[in-house]
Amino acid sequence: MTDIQQPYRLAELTTEEAAEAVTRASVVIIPAGAYEQHGPGMPIATDTIRAERIADLVGARLAGRVVIGPPLPVGVSPHHMAFAGTVTLTTTTFAAVVREYVESLRRHGWRRFLVLTGHGGNNATLTTVAQDLLVSHPDVRFAWTPVTSLASGIVAQMGVSEVHGHSGEAETAQMLALAPELVHQDRLKPGTVSLDELGPESRLARSFSQPTLTLPYDELSANGVLGDPTSVTAEDGQAIVDAAVDRVSAFVEEWLDL
Repeated sequence: MTDIQQPYRLAELTTEEAAEAVTRASVVIIPAGAYEQHGPGMPIATDTIRAERIADLVGARLAGRVVIGPPLPVGVSPHHMAFAGTVTLTTTTFAAVVREYVESLRRHGWRRFLVLTGHGGNNATLTTVAQDLLVSHPDVRFAWTPVTSLASGIVAQMGVSEVHGHSGEAETAQMLALAPELVHQDRLKPGTVSLDELGPESRLARSFSQPTLTLPYDELSANGVLGDPTSVTAEDGQAIVDAAVDRVSAFVEEWLDL
């Protein structure tokens, strides 16, 4: 772990330190996730935990040059509401919270923001926020990225199932690397792993990346899992995490040097 010379989480700074941080750490990284079911073996906050811990790793690597802002722990998850424990925001509410985070920090001098989202359901709203900010706050630069897709090449080499994604190989591997104490490995079970297991409409939804057909997850998987979480290791997850941290750090370093 990088030796941290000074705090880089906004929550841990005093107000005087925050005022000084604006002058040396011009990028705010905001981790975003979700509170939604992650099958029988992983915690509801899986997406938030992954985003926060990867943001921390980037913050540690770039200590003194970035600030980790307040997380967005609950995301847009109506498609998981059939499963107990899921909490969702509407797209309107999620967008408003993101914008108000940005507006608050902008008043103190920050102008560059990067949202790391562990939850794909947040993606469409983040795109909308980015477009709206171009009009409402043209002095702001707003970037965002999903976490797992930063390491898509590594995921593809893991031998994932024909149907994979939520609570499957990639997410489970990351949690085994980042928070193994929260993974109930004895409870991990495969979910839907092949198109043949799906009904006609669900099969159509998973067969094409475009057009996009959004369905509730209980129509895609009986236990909420897409893929086989039993087939991966912490080493697989560490490879994904390392690739994601490398990509984000390289982007931010180049951004800072502009």
